[in-house]
Amino acid sequence: MNMAILRVEEIIEATGGELLSENSKTFKGVSIDSRTIADEEVFFAIRGERFNGHDFLESALVKGSGAIVDTRPEPLPKGKVIIYVNDTLRSLQNLARFLRMKRDIPVVAVTGSNGKTTTKEMIYEILSKKYKTLKNEGNLNNHIGLPLSLMRLSPDDEVIVLEMGMNAAGEIRRLCEIAAPSHGVITNIGSAHVGRLGSYDAIRDAKLEILEGPGVAIVNADDSYLMQGIENIKHFDGRIITFGVNNEAHVMAKDVRITERGSDFILEAGDRGSMPVSLNVHGLFNVYNALAASAVSFSLGMSIDEIKTAIETYRAFPMRFEVLRKNGITVINDSYNANPSSVEESLKELIRLAAGGRAVAILGDMRELREFSEDEHRNTGKTVSGIGIDIFIAVGDMMNLAAKESMKAVGDKRGPQAFSFRDIDIAKKNIMEILKQGDTVLIKGSRTMAMERIIEGITDAV
Repeated sequence: MNMAILRVEEIIEATGGELLSENSKTFKGVSIDSRTIADEEVFFAIRGERFNGHDFLESALVKGSGAIVDTRPEPLPKGKVIIYVNDTLRSLQNLARFLRMKRDIPVVAVTGSNGKTTTKEMIYEILSKKYKTLKNEGNLNNHIGLPLSLMRLSPDDEVIVLEMGMNAAGEIRRLCEIAAPSHGVITNIGSAHVGRLGSYDAIRDAKLEILEGPGVAIVNADDSYLMQGIENIKHFDGRIITFGVNNEAHVMAKDVRITERGSDFILEAGDRGSMPVSLNVHGLFNVYNALAASAVSFSLGMSIDEIKTAIETYRAFPMRFEVLRKNGITVINDSYNANPSSVEESLKELIRLAAGGRAVAILGDMRELREFSEDEHRNTGKTVSGIGIDIFIAVGDMMNLAAKESMKAVGDKRGPQAFSFRDIDIAKKNIMEILKQGDTVLIKGSRTMAMERIIEGITDAV
């Protein structure tokens, strides 16, 4: 794995730290975990809600070559570099910004209520075919993970692609201060984090913080709520590139058709031309993700032929609308996470994929909705009832409210057959008493629900 080469003098310049030891050394990367620190790495003793990195300083220095601390160790470890700072987390962030600002290269920042990880991966898939590209791995998208990702910046990297997550107002602004993006991508505005931020306007405002620095904005033209917000912001005077399926946009998908493999569509990009694309992942939302990635890639000088070739090699990541075949049942494993808007989109795709067979939704509780939880789960029940689901299997106390709501008849129309289970273990044990061959099954819930364990119940069935 590439890591930045760090000199003690650079660390002190970036952090304003004080060198407590007499050593002068060059480090090959940083670590915040004493268990995995490697030789020649410097240890940042981060203070968290449940841990204090200073408690692990001694073990970190067994392998690590030095440490950045905000408590002066007594006595000083021999043969190790110790740098004292006022705030180790802030210093980690400042060092990451220092390294990024040394390089005059494009930085693409991606946020949105849904699809940001997939969009980031698709952007990386395309750009890496032409440029040496750095991305943040997994979900290292917060105030700690993003700086750690920038620490891997190497001299030959030509583009950086960073997913930016947030739980509160101001967090994306801070991430942009660290990464100084040239391009800001907003996939959509949905209900993720409504429990923390308190309103949909607050969610939109928090996402729009990503446009306070970049010169290029890539946004979803079909998200009217997002576009409304963009029209009202005063601080962005850069170039706006739109993508969409329904509304006129700079980059569009025309004639979208569902296939057994994923989706086929015509990629249209104005004077850049048009070309048929076969996407090997399911879901209309993934068409949007591909359009966002294509728009970024066009802006960075890639041709439509290069984009088509690259995007057709993309494959689904585990637990993100991953389509599997188990014991004669089509399983859509979308269990990585859930919020009301992403559940609704996945339910729509379930109906499309069921194609005449039974459509079965297995949904677990959506967490972090706080005071909105009961209302949002009941609304999900109404969505399940109105969208045409045949079987609804609810897991968890809150989703059981959705199941009750889904069974309420609306006029002559009756809701789905509904089953409720208190937890995942009971649901897993009983699942094959409900399912049968030919069913198409969506599995989705918040990460802490571990809904993927349902698949074990389907796979292990005799």
